[in-house]
Amino acid sequence: MTQQTETSQRPVLVVDFGAQYAQLIARRVREAGVYSEIVPHTATAKEIAAKEPVGIILSGGPSSVYEPGAPSLDAGVFDLGVPTLGICYGFQVMAKTLGGEVAQTGLREYGATDATIAGDGGVLLAGQPAEQNVWMSHGDQVSQAPEGFEVLASTSATKVAAFGNDDKRFYGVQWHPEVKHSDHGQRIIENFLHKAAGLPADWNSGNVIAEQVEKIQAQVGTGRVICGLSGGVDSAVAAALVHKAVGDQLVCIFVDHGLLRKNEREQVEQDYVASTGVRLVTIDAREQFLNALAGVSDPEQKRKIIGREFIRSFEAAEKALIAEAEADGQPIRFLVQGTLYPDVVESGGGTGTANIKSHHNVGGLPEDLQFELVEPLRTLFKDEVRAIGRELGLPEVIVGRQPFPGPGLGIRIVGEVTADRLEILRDADAIAREELTKAGLDNDIWQCPVVLLADVRSVGVQGDGRTYGHPIVLRPVSSEDAMTADWTRLPYDVLSKISNRITNEVREVNRVVLDVTSKPPGTIEWE
Repeated sequence: MTQQTETSQRPVLVVDFGAQYAQLIARRVREAGVYSEIVPHTATAKEIAAKEPVGIILSGGPSSVYEPGAPSLDAGVFDLGVPTLGICYGFQVMAKTLGGEVAQTGLREYGATDATIAGDGGVLLAGQPAEQNVWMSHGDQVSQAPEGFEVLASTSATKVAAFGNDDKRFYGVQWHPEVKHSDHGQRIIENFLHKAAGLPADWNSGNVIAEQVEKIQAQVGTGRVICGLSGGVDSAVAAALVHKAVGDQLVCIFVDHGLLRKNEREQVEQDYVASTGVRLVTIDAREQFLNALAGVSDPEQKRKIIGREFIRSFEAAEKALIAEAEADGQPIRFLVQGTLYPDVVESGGGTGTANIKSHHNVGGLPEDLQFELVEPLRTLFKDEVRAIGRELGLPEVIVGRQPFPGPGLGIRIVGEVTADRLEILRDADAIAREELTKAGLDNDIWQCPVVLLADVRSVGVQGDGRTYGHPIVLRPVSSEDAMTADWTRLPYDVLSKISNRITNEVREVNRVVLDVTSKPPGTIEWE
């Protein structure tokens, strides 16, 4: 297994100016084999220098550089001698800070735009067609490049659509190379990383495992560790990684909180244990969770209650295992969490952005937490987690499983969570997943949340009688990392089959609707 080099341990920093694509930029950098992290634009040059970046990318953003209070960058960042790439708003910030001109010409470009490469395109655009389609989203534009910069591309409305300074290793493009709508966008990012910055493509799942195993061993030592398995990919991979690092010091706890999908308990107890050899203890906490959630409809409160009860379950498990721990004098001090980078970002961590939602892996933990957290996946995106799971030898039935929220069906019931409502949703969810699998669509969608509108009643006709049943919402989405998503255009015959089966087979449901909202503005989950 390849060990990480000094370079691959140091990050390319993506400076977030409020762009919806900042996380996507970070992901594209990692696809090029280079480690990346996101920092807020408010970070000072000293704070950025402390991270020892090997490259800096300035993201786009919704603001105008002329607006009062518009996001800015500490000019000292450009004195650090670090190769830097500006994208869209970041391109304009770079131009303005370094003495160029940004103008409000009234000429706007949005969406697909034809760009013309000047000469050989320089280091940044080398090896690309002279004419190419790019994805624009701007009102202002760079009207004059800073002194010492060469104009590398233009469009009919923007004479300075890209520039570069090879001596300083500063580059910028007005368009968005991180989106797939830009024909050669990934090539631009790779040229910046590998040619301009001279970075090797040496960051991969193998050396992530090696690094994390070393970190886990250093953190845990000879201590005992517990991990809550949910049946999902994140906790499964996190536990397998910790098990690789500390072996039998880890005990996995599977809490049957009653918020699971159909047959998930059996899958965890059989499939996962067989593939890893991890010791598993199952706790039946269905009544505990239902009692705690009784009368609660607010989604944030539900998330916090579920997170709290998870921890209380772990604490109860610790007491049950205390006799074993006393044998070697090692109490259970550590708790493994399958926190991913999108969880951190959406919970307001890491970028200085506002909290979108609390997450049971991030924002829903009680203040009196008795364990020290071990979060080996905290800097990773979902596709990277799957790659690590495959590298660790986990079966595809687990690694390829669709994402499922830690709070389970509790946040897919809009309204109070009750045993009856859970059974309704469990049956509807099982039908939807079964029909998607039959149609061969599992690899075409990111996930398909099935939501019960428990506090809504819709009129219907069933068996020649008038009914007042609950609506079920289908939310099939396509995404790469859950930071952005679009609704999946499922075939009508598949949708019809799902709808017919749910309304025929699931009691108290007389209507099935389709959610066709992208993210943004809507999140993937309803709560």
